[in-house]
Amino acid sequence: MTLTGSFNCWLLKVQTLCYLVFTQQPFIGTYKECNQSLPLSACDQGLGILENALGYESENWGLATAEEFEPVPRICRIILSVYEEDLRNPQWAPPGGYGMNPDWVVLRKDYEDNQGCVTPYMIYLDHDHAEIILAVRGLNLAKESDYAVLLDNKLGQAEFHGGYVHNGLLKAAGWVFDAEYEVLRDLIAKNPTYMLIFGGHSLGAGVVALLTLLALDNRDKLGIQRNKIRCFALAPTRCMSLNLAVRYADVINSVVLQVG
Repeated sequence: MTLTGSFNCWLLKVQTLCYLVFTQQPFIGTYKECNQSLPLSACDQGLGILENALGYESENWGLATAEEFEPVPRICRIILSVYEEDLRNPQWAPPGGYGMNPDWVVLRKDYEDNQGCVTPYMIYLDHDHAEIILAVRGLNLAKESDYAVLLDNKLGQAEFHGGYVHNGLLKAAGWVFDAEYEVLRDLIAKNPTYMLIFGGHSLGAGVVALLTLLALDNRDKLGIQRNKIRCFALAPTRCMSLNLAVRYADVINSVVLQVG
């Protein structure tokens, strides 16, 4: 995977997406059930230049319906809550808070727990929406282990079911699955009507996209049907070949901001 472009452009993109979610403004952009993020290349500051840099890959995609987009702000808030050290005393909560019950947090694992293999994540049992949610945070600019995951890839290095995936992200996803599939299986057995939701942002979005592939490939281990699994990848890193993106488009929902 090649990542080029300026930090300012990346930050502007994320800030704009977070503003739309935090303020619950009408969604301006595009949405498609396909895990293909937009390229960021040779860009400087400014919305106009950012628009040109992102290109128009999604201009012919259909817009999401209100029903399709409804879970996105809520899932985004849960993902962002993973950045908090103490959910009962949040330091970075958006207006209106995260909309979560701290008593429903099943587990949370940080960098020390994960041995640098993956960014921090949380499993949350959302009884209000009948969902079992595994949320993974994005890249920490101060953590070398995150860059190691991101840069652990070569073209054609990791094959998966007739396609190709990002090697470092696949290993991170595999680490999470091995660590938590028994926990998820137990939650699914106790809450058989609940959806299993994987959500992540940026680096974490790439992890959950590939974690979703692993979950679908190991449904017998989890005790769940395909139609009970969904993934929301917010501003994801590129992590799979197009044929896989199309094959899993009914499950993986990639959310990107198309400016202009």
